[in-house]
Amino acid sequence: MARNRVDSLRDTSVIVATLNTSEVYVIISLSTRNDTQVVYVDPTTGALQHQAKAGFDIFTSEEEALRFITDGSQWACKNTVHAGAILGYAILGNLGLLLVAKKLEATIPSLPSGECVFTVSESQWIRVQLQYAHPQGKGELKNIQELTDIDIDGNYYFCETRDITRPFPSRMPFGNPDSEFVWNEFLSKPFKDIGLPSHCVCLLQGFAESRSFEMTGQKGGVVALLARRSRLHPGTRYLARGLNASFSTGNEVECEQLVWVLQESAQTVPFSSYIWRRGTIPLWWGAELKMTAAEAEIYVSSQDPYRGSAEYYQRLSKRYGIRNSSLMTGSSNKKNSMVPIMCINLLRRGEGKSEDILVKHFVECLNYIKLSGKLPFTQLYIQNFDWHTNVKLKGEQETIEDLWKHLKTPTIGIGLCEGEYSKSLQHLSRFKGGLIIHNEDINGAFHLSGLQNGVIRFNCADSLDRTNAASYFGCLQVFVEQCRRLRISIETEALSTFGSTSSASLPPGWAQYTHTETGRIYYVNHKTRTTTWEHPCAEKSWKMFDMTFDQFKNSMMLSPIKKLSELFLLAGDIHATLYTGSKAMHSQILNIFNDDTGKFKQFAAAQNMKITLQRRYKNVIVDGSRQKQLEMFLGIRMFKHLPSLPSYPLQVLTRPPACFLKSLSNIFPGLKDEPNPLSFKKKEQTWMSSPHSDAVELLIYLKEPCHVCELLLTISHGGDDSLFPGTLDVRIGCNLDSLDLSLKGASLPRCANGTNIIIPLAGPMTDADLAVARINSSFNEQGDPYLPLLYTFEEAEGNLNFLTRIVVLTFYPSTSETIPVSLGEVEVLGASLPWRRMFQKNGEGLKFGEEIRRHQEAVKSFLLEPSIEQNSNPFLEPDISSDGCVSYGDQLNVVDSGIDLLTGDPVHLQLTLHSDPEVAKSTQLFDDDWSDLLVIPSPEPGKKDDAKGEGMSTECNSSGVHHYLNRFKSVLDTGHNLVFEDALKLEISRLKAGVSAAERDRALRYLEIDPATVDPNRFLNDFDLIKISRLSDTLSLLGHSLAEDKALASIGLDIADHDAIDFWNLNLGRNGCLGSGCEVHCEEQFTEKPSSVKASTYLCFFCGKRACQVCCAGKGASLLASYISRESRRVSGSSSQSGSSHGSRGGSSPFPITQDGFICKMCCSEEIRYALYVDYARTLISLRRRSRADSAAQGALSQIIGSQTERTPDSRQWLRNFLNGEDSLAEFPGATFLNSVETDVDSEPLLSLLCPIQLGSCHSYWRAPRGCSHVEFPIILEDISDVSGVLLLVSSCGYSPPFDLPLINIWSGDKINKEDRSFVGKWNMQSLTGVTELSGPENPHKGSPRHATFNFQSPIRCRILWITFTLQETGSSSVNLERDCSLLSLDDHYPLPLASRSLTRDTGGNDPHIHARRLIVFGKLLKKEQRNDPSNGFGNTSANPWLERLPTQGRFRIPVERERLTGNDLILEQYLSPTTPPLAGFRLDAFNVIKRRITHSPSPVDMAKWDPFFNFLEDSNICPPVLYIHVSVILGNGVRAKLGEYRLPQAVMGTAMYFDFSRSIQAQVVIFKLSGDVTAFIDEPADQDDFQPLASGLALSSNRVRLYYYGDPAQLGKLASLSAI
Repeated sequence: MARNRVDSLRDTSVIVATLNTSEVYVIISLSTRNDTQVVYVDPTTGALQHQAKAGFDIFTSEEEALRFITDGSQWACKNTVHAGAILGYAILGNLGLLLVAKKLEATIPSLPSGECVFTVSESQWIRVQLQYAHPQGKGELKNIQELTDIDIDGNYYFCETRDITRPFPSRMPFGNPDSEFVWNEFLSKPFKDIGLPSHCVCLLQGFAESRSFEMTGQKGGVVALLARRSRLHPGTRYLARGLNASFSTGNEVECEQLVWVLQESAQTVPFSSYIWRRGTIPLWWGAELKMTAAEAEIYVSSQDPYRGSAEYYQRLSKRYGIRNSSLMTGSSNKKNSMVPIMCINLLRRGEGKSEDILVKHFVECLNYIKLSGKLPFTQLYIQNFDWHTNVKLKGEQETIEDLWKHLKTPTIGIGLCEGEYSKSLQHLSRFKGGLIIHNEDINGAFHLSGLQNGVIRFNCADSLDRTNAASYFGCLQVFVEQCRRLRISIETEALSTFGSTSSASLPPGWAQYTHTETGRIYYVNHKTRTTTWEHPCAEKSWKMFDMTFDQFKNSMMLSPIKKLSELFLLAGDIHATLYTGSKAMHSQILNIFNDDTGKFKQFAAAQNMKITLQRRYKNVIVDGSRQKQLEMFLGIRMFKHLPSLPSYPLQVLTRPPACFLKSLSNIFPGLKDEPNPLSFKKKEQTWMSSPHSDAVELLIYLKEPCHVCELLLTISHGGDDSLFPGTLDVRIGCNLDSLDLSLKGASLPRCANGTNIIIPLAGPMTDADLAVARINSSFNEQGDPYLPLLYTFEEAEGNLNFLTRIVVLTFYPSTSETIPVSLGEVEVLGASLPWRRMFQKNGEGLKFGEEIRRHQEAVKSFLLEPSIEQNSNPFLEPDISSDGCVSYGDQLNVVDSGIDLLTGDPVHLQLTLHSDPEVAKSTQLFDDDWSDLLVIPSPEPGKKDDAKGEGMSTECNSSGVHHYLNRFKSVLDTGHNLVFEDALKLEISRLKAGVSAAERDRALRYLEIDPATVDPNRFLNDFDLIKISRLSDTLSLLGHSLAEDKALASIGLDIADHDAIDFWNLNLGRNGCLGSGCEVHCEEQFTEKPSSVKASTYLCFFCGKRACQVCCAGKGASLLASYISRESRRVSGSSSQSGSSHGSRGGSSPFPITQDGFICKMCCSEEIRYALYVDYARTLISLRRRSRADSAAQGALSQIIGSQTERTPDSRQWLRNFLNGEDSLAEFPGATFLNSVETDVDSEPLLSLLCPIQLGSCHSYWRAPRGCSHVEFPIILEDISDVSGVLLLVSSCGYSPPFDLPLINIWSGDKINKEDRSFVGKWNMQSLTGVTELSGPENPHKGSPRHATFNFQSPIRCRILWITFTLQETGSSSVNLERDCSLLSLDDHYPLPLASRSLTRDTGGNDPHIHARRLIVFGKLLKKEQRNDPSNGFGNTSANPWLERLPTQGRFRIPVERERLTGNDLILEQYLSPTTPPLAGFRLDAFNVIKRRITHSPSPVDMAKWDPFFNFLEDSNICPPVLYIHVSVILGNGVRAKLGEYRLPQAVMGTAMYFDFSRSIQAQVVIFKLSGDVTAFIDEPADQDDFQPLASGLALSSNRVRLYYYGDPAQLGKLASLSAI
């Protein structure tokens, strides 16, 4: 591969190594760096990992990196792929796709500045099969396969070191490309997220090649053609025509013709650049493709066909106008303030021509833009030139001459960009005037003597064949002029006279000189004392425009012309292939200067016919698939193609350095290397407990703080699956003192070896939320046909805590036999804050905190109801304080009128469904005594809830509850029964007030109102409920399409989203009509505006009346009405193929209502209005979840940095010098405290002791409560290490000897069992020499922080340190020590001080207390070769008899006589024969459904630009959907008995899961009921039925649910009635 940079010492190299363990490493050596980086692909989630640590993932060479990951074994690699560049990476469900370029072609070996442009000649998608059990449908898997079939080779190019997304030379650095032309922006994001943005190249689609031309004895040159295809309107011929919602046209290409002098050794390189555009006509139009061979019928949108046209030209004006360029100075701006844009329209004109309608609209569109005044600094011109008619009537040569005449004036007026590249900045001093371009990416600088102002745009119907030919002949004239200005001779007559010009031919006063460095001739006018490169008697510029074709041909050297035509031929084929799937047609005219032109014409007709047939086939059969490929490649419409795909992968927190805090009691205690269920090295490994264990407890320490979201278990049990545990408990917490129950008694199915199952975790819940969760799971258990299709009315909110560090898993055996419990790999998945980025980069932590606060303010602003804070409860007596709030504890004492809140057991309740529920109509039903509703229970004395995250506080939103009840009363005061719209408005009011479902239920039940009576899901009949739900789902997809289009439309325009009408515009504040300008008056009351203020009005599409902002329906109503109209036309058979799929959201003819159209509320149908309400409620629910995540993140940051808002970067350098090559081993987030430590109220948080030293002010410190004489700090280190000592940074207040100088004791160990720890030593700080330096306030001007060092005699290898601080009695004996203390004692029997011993000594009124600023543990992290990897020493050994044990009993299917499905197919009744053997359990195959990600339209908060690291948690991780299956039986005597409730894990579709009953039972009927979050799952888009309330894949049937009993396996096959299950 050629060098890609002048000073590069090597080519970029990429090695993708797949180990025998299936782990994948990407080894990258860039040409711009002298080291090698390693990126690890997480085998479970596919997330890329790179920590930028030397010796871990940064090495000096590829060989060293490869040795590290393979442990020096040449047999460790299963497969390696060598490549020249990384093109992108994406995680698509259970598959990671890495796109690499295996072969590259240097199509432009050296730009004028020396960089190389590579075209991808051979690419490869490397599949990384992930262990994640993400359910994916067949349609999604098919789409992923289609993505990998996209045609990459030959169609994409890049430059590693220069920005080529802008015209040459770009003034922007390489890391800031123009997003419009970056086709792998979506695929490159994973590398940017890990801090390696340069490791994935910036990929452009189109063409880039160069040709050199040399004449004997003359100066040679190079011509390069670069064509950049825009990604703003991607697609194929009949699916991407005209404008789209992103203000871009189909097949839009920016072309650049770059010519420079071929001078290899010169210090300067002259060059010239010319830009033009090509694309389809910029207005809304399309073509209906007929099934016959006839041409497609062209149509233009009947509604506002010119919308977005002005923005399209505005983008061009901004890009190509000198006045918008920061390169220009003020004088230049004044000289050329207008930006000319010339449109060369090549369409057929005339009566009966199919394209004539486009010609007329094109002219009218430009006139419309001119009259609108939207582009005051842009001059738009159009030149109609019917290419085909001219060629037919005049012939090719005369057509070319006419084209030159039309192009002469605009080409000369727009001009060229010309200048020189200088390898040294010193050479630029000789330039007088002009512009200088220099940035860090350029070795040298550019001097520009002229700039192009404006652009010429060529178009035909498809921007294909005619466009390519016309642009070639136009650029041919430019090419001649570029060569003339560069003094490259390509003219025959100039060749004979070149060099004959001498000083004798110069005018008087002129002289000719030769530049000593470049060898170029320049001229000096001694009269004016000026210099110029041009001969004063030089030939006329642009003279070739005035020649005939023959004159032009005879006066030119044909060799350079042929080189240029060759480039245009190749480029034309590339553009035609990308747009139509076939090569360009009518290309023979580009060879008109060749002597053998006739030979090309002989084959042209046959070739054109062949291409026509190929295009028609591709357009009809293949275009849909190709369109999908492009959209997925760009990462747009992913919610359509991969609806279950999460946006952000979770992290596996059990990867090293995660560990067990307790030793595992396994079946082979004598093994030297303990088996490790956390290790991935051997996926097939099986760990077994002792046979006598009642339970197996795994105490896991995670590698970094996180919010735990999921548990991934790999089933492993050998031959007998009864060894796998049957149930599971999960407890999580920040430390050992704060463990909360997150999951209890979860059923674990028996599955085949190697099966992966996911157990979602919602976080610990309060009793109130547990009751709400129980309500959700019990609706179907009661036989209630109720389905919350609109949204989950009873949403339980688990605790969110981003400081969770410890997970305790307790597994219970599945049988009562004395057998061991087997486990496979155990993985904990969660979402972490960007801890290392926050702490390692200057200001990132504070920036992230500010980002959270900004997001919180944005959410608050969107949710804000101005009257919330001022609202008082309408049902309260005047003397009741409004400071109280609803307590969760009191909620359990409320008498339930429907379901017991504690147990979830039903209480018989009469409900009237499908009608208006009866509710209280006056306040007489309410108890006047609200004291218990508003009392906040006091916390236990001395108990501080520092370790808790969001959601665990006993306080509630009292003002929000008051506001909700106020709205509730206002609805009752109207005197009519509650209707569906009222219920939705109440819920919206609740969500905007920040009231949780539990708080709402508590308040309503206190008023003896059943919350179910205000549930909007219960107000509609089944048909209407399904219809509104489906419309709401559709609206959410339309809303996200609109959001994507807006994001793309802002590229190159920076358009702010100032929508006149809100997306929903529900007018919940009951504002009245805005005045007489409105003709609709849908609101009864009026809000008259001052006469000086004129209210804006909008024209309704349906009735044609003017509507004010209040009387106008939201933009979502227009989108939904358009969709309904389009679908009705499709069903009626009047649909046609759209000209713009991307942006117009569909494949039909132009829809009747435009995206920018409006409808008034009087014309808005009831179903659309209801859908807007539901979608708005769903959006508010999502924002509430995000707000809770914000609060949890902010709370986590406050527990670490506290009030430390400053940074002291010098401290980091001081610590680095102090450590002298050793590591800091106990820095957060790698380290933490195993137990909570009592902290003073006004102190900095406990974790601030482990914060990086550069964070925070030197005046902030931690302290214990006064009177506390003993504190123990149990610190778990970042990883197992050789510890050399402990460094104590003294608080800024200093010590007050002898009262607060502590005695320090240190222990070490690897597990939390204190009896197994080793005593390291004790240090008495009262005995320090120089203790006076640590006394009193710290001098802020002192260079280094005050500290005391406790060095160990020899390094101690451990993972945990226990450090105790004890305040001593005055006068205790001691030994003098130096300030840097050595080990004093190794007495293992040193008595521990009494905990929390109070000091009663009088200290002058100030009680002493324990305090410190930082605790720093230093030493050396163990290298890889020093570690004992448990997985390497443990195998699935055949010596284990339990693994080889076969099951003693086999499962046999129980035949079912008949079955019945009810309750929307969620209830299955299986009727059995009286002779059926006792039931042992049932088999359930994992459902064929997917979990949808898009549930609502994006809010303005979602559409704002946030830090990419900010989106750390998705909705599905905050409130994960969970399914339950309830099993009950009817016995022989008719008695109904409940067998159990089973929490279903997630698994790959069709996975067989076996659940044993707690006891064998004889029954006549077995009833299975599916409950839980059934509405959160959907069928694949291709299988969805608009008339089914739930996903058909959730339907229970005998094919999915099968009963079995246990019998002798030897009987299988002997009796025909026995069949295995």
